[in-house]
Amino acid sequence: MSRIQIMSDDLANKIAAGEVVERISSVVKELVENSIDAHSKTIIVDLENSGTKLIKVTDDGMGMDPDDALAAFSRHATSKLLKEDDLFFINTLGFRGEALPSIASVSKVDLRTCMKDGMGTHIIIHGGKVITKEISDARVGTKMEIADLFYNTPARLKYLKSDTTELANVTSYIEKLALSHADISFTLTNNAKRIVFTSGSGDLLKTIHEIYGYSVSSNMIEIKASNYDYDLYGFICKPSILKSNRNHITTIVNGRCVRNSDVNKAINDGYFTFKPDIKYPIVVLLINTDPTLIDVNIHPAKQDIKFSKIDSLNELLTDSIGSALRKTLLVPKVEVKVPEAVYNEISMPLVYEEEEEYSSSKEQTQINFKKLESFDEAKEEVLESSEPEHQENELVKKLELYPVGIVMGTYIIAQNDESMFMIDQHAAQERINYERVLKALRSDKIYTTSLLVPITIELTSSEFMKIKEKMSILEELGFNISEFGLNTYVVKEHPTWLREGLETESVRRIFEIIIEDKVLFDRAKFQNHIAATMACKMSVKGNEAITLEQAQNLLEDLVLCDNPYNCPHGRPTIISFTRYELERMFKRVMN
Repeated sequence: MSRIQIMSDDLANKIAAGEVVERISSVVKELVENSIDAHSKTIIVDLENSGTKLIKVTDDGMGMDPDDALAAFSRHATSKLLKEDDLFFINTLGFRGEALPSIASVSKVDLRTCMKDGMGTHIIIHGGKVITKEISDARVGTKMEIADLFYNTPARLKYLKSDTTELANVTSYIEKLALSHADISFTLTNNAKRIVFTSGSGDLLKTIHEIYGYSVSSNMIEIKASNYDYDLYGFICKPSILKSNRNHITTIVNGRCVRNSDVNKAINDGYFTFKPDIKYPIVVLLINTDPTLIDVNIHPAKQDIKFSKIDSLNELLTDSIGSALRKTLLVPKVEVKVPEAVYNEISMPLVYEEEEEYSSSKEQTQINFKKLESFDEAKEEVLESSEPEHQENELVKKLELYPVGIVMGTYIIAQNDESMFMIDQHAAQERINYERVLKALRSDKIYTTSLLVPITIELTSSEFMKIKEKMSILEELGFNISEFGLNTYVVKEHPTWLREGLETESVRRIFEIIIEDKVLFDRAKFQNHIAATMACKMSVKGNEAITLEQAQNLLEDLVLCDNPYNCPHGRPTIISFTRYELERMFKRVMN
């Protein structure tokens, strides 16, 4: 007797469920994506006990006839791929035909569906077995209830996280779907309490406002760009509202919300010097391209994607984001905190993924409170930041700041007729020196100076060999270096942008950067790394006294920078307090 047997459909579906149905959010994802593919304009997701007891998805889509409703639970049954070539022109979210049979094999399913002018169908399936198929009410659309998930595979239950974590993951995914389809109204409830609601207005910024609230939506920057391969549209946040993880980078490719490490890296690179490396932006970007340039069939959950021209996309993302940031006024404003009494009157929605800290902290309560503010005000803020007078830092140059004092030996206090400003003297001079050094590094002509007393640098054997291998890089920077005994180099000449008195320390640091070998694959990033490191060494420190005259010179140099808002490490150089904000803090105004 043959040892190899063809497994039953029931067993195959349970195995497939291990790939497709990992957690509650996996089920919600598959069901809601089916509703989107059915051209729904309103989708309601109701959960009980975070979905562990019941998941109900109701839509107003095209529905199914009785035959299709039953066939949808057959393995590899799909209406989205009719021939092999269709696999290269996928324009729907679902196409594998695995999700529904996989879900049905490990749960109790109750389906009611009806097409326009058709007959309603009611189907009940337990553990993959059809229990009931009958005529139902004729409400156009589909309602799918999934009860007791993994009831017949108890080993899978232990892999579910806590109810709070499962609900957080569902919430995060619904938010991303809402951002992916601003023309669809989404509602998410848990135990009859509404958590997410979007209006389906078709306005992406309004959807961002409905999900994140005023404090985020009013600090977004609109992005529009395209090349021969890709069209890009969406919003990126100003560096004043960064997050501690990548979970708020939402990328939508041809209507599909995906995660791709190359795309995330390109977005992050667009913020280079505008933010610290450990912080990440809030981004919602719609990427449209020819379906033949992407492959969505690389993962059962369809959450990753391959691009055949990824370099073209990366360049478009990095350049357009960097350009938009440089053209926008990025001086952070200090928010006046909500009075303590208000906190107790506001309930917190659940809006965070598993990896992010999840608590009802005052900071997050403030964000929720801001959601009550007008979307029109937020949109006005975004539009205002795009007006011509804000372009290329012209507004900063017209501020005509003048210093009035220095506090704690670190912060310059400046003002004009409308606002008060605080400038971090070290961060500001870092930015000035960074751009000066970077300009010198990128210049066709290198200016150098000879040393009366050469600098001697002694290294380990491995370090010596690495420097020898990369000697051409040092020569291009303007260094005249030769070997000097065992594992030792002598520096006889160096570029003029090294700060006087710090030559030896600077040369050692440049050697270290080359030895680390982390950024040499990209010459531009190597130059940026050198410039940022040298700028820090060359700049006035915190608690280092400077005069008001020196402060004035620093401000005059700062506003001439390409990016006067951040030091090369992404920290802000300047923050502002408007007269109104100051008067609120001192209770001169109470509204």
